[in-house]
Amino acid sequence: QVQLVESGGGLVQAGGSLRLSCAASGDTVCISAMGWYRQAPGKERELVAVITSGGSTNYADSLKGRFTISRDNAKNTVYLQMNSLKPEDTAVYYCAAGLAFSSIRIGVSDYDYWGQGTQVTVSS
Repeated sequence: QVQLVESGGGLVQAGGSLRLSCAASGDTVCISAMGWYRQAPGKERELVAVITSGGSTNYADSLKGRFTISRDNAKNTVYLQMNSLKPEDTAVYYCAAGLAFSSIRIGVSDYDYWGQGTQVTVSS
């Protein structure tokens, strides 16, 4: 079992920045990839960015250049730096962990564990 706890969400004005953190605990040795997804009201959960234990990353095309994912394997923590935030970035952001990947995966169903989510609200 893996537990994920997110932090760092909140309310920010458009153009501002936030940094999300997700700390993993439990059977963390089994984790091969971690990532961030988001879900806005009335919409499906969508990819933000994922990163493997080796540091390979994959981003949603629309977020490249504004969002940066990073990972501290020693702390079992993944981060999401979000810059130049827009009102359309408003959503609940979820941390995810996947086990035993042989290559990077981006599908929601590929991930085995999820955090409780943290709200990010960007005001115009």
